[in-house]
Amino acid sequence: MTFPPKNRTGRPSRPNAGRPAVPEKKPFVMRSGAPRTSQPVVAAKRALAADGSEREGDRIAKLLARAGIASRREVERMIEDGRVKIGDEVVTTPATLLTSLRGVSVDGKMVGPIAAPRLFRFHKPAGLITAERDPTGRPTIYTALRNAMPKDTPRVMPVGRLDVNTEGLLLMTNDGELKRALELPSTGIPRTYRARTFGDITQSRLEELMEGIEIDGVRYGSINANLERSAGRNKWIEMTLTEGKNREIRRVLEHLGLEVSRLLRITYGPFELADLQRGSVEEIPQVVVERFRKTLKTL
Repeated sequence: MTFPPKNRTGRPSRPNAGRPAVPEKKPFVMRSGAPRTSQPVVAAKRALAADGSEREGDRIAKLLARAGIASRREVERMIEDGRVKIGDEVVTTPATLLTSLRGVSVDGKMVGPIAAPRLFRFHKPAGLITAERDPTGRPTIYTALRNAMPKDTPRVMPVGRLDVNTEGLLLMTNDGELKRALELPSTGIPRTYRARTFGDITQSRLEELMEGIEIDGVRYGSINANLERSAGRNKWIEMTLTEGKNREIRRVLEHLGLEVSRLLRITYGPFELADLQRGSVEEIPQVVVERFRKTLKTL
């Protein structure tokens, strides 16, 4: 099934003459007697190496996110909590540079190699929390995913969130970097929703949302809203935005005097909910994922 779209690099070495000297940071060193790893572990910094070449490796937080352990921000919290180790040494900074994840463990479990990015469409039903677990015991998306996902699926994370009462398209991925790129407002990826509302509204009033709106001190960016159909005071409204602040659609519509009885996300970027059944999952073909990742680099 295809999904047609809708509508630091390494910098060259240069001399540091004329610039103030950058103080050296001490490298991350294993405790005496700790097992040795097969890779160098150093503190990440922007300065070049002594010979003027680029320092090698990526931040451990980035690598763990790519490996699907968690998002980069969540990995940073894991490191703060002392849950990440290299050999027997606890990692103390997410800026630690590594060339691979050999010898790295999280919560005592060794991290496997970085797998190819995978992306899934999930039709989230209303009533599920977009979280791995809920302190109050409410069912989460993983309750439904447990039976819907293919057996060989690695750990996956949701791209963005849908609140408990919102249904529709929720993308799931095993790659933390892909997740982050899809969520960043700076990439400007559009998300489209359909809202069933009750109340009075005109198309001209909805078009004012293109200029953005401020509600209770919170500024919401441009929203493309269109009145799809109306039966008395019952209306379906389609809304496309690129920011996706918490409960943005509901807050905006309620500010306009409308009651929202149903909210459904139907697209996220070029990916569509289409006819995917509620509670079902479908993997997006790898060739489509790779093509989409290339477009992200240009955004």
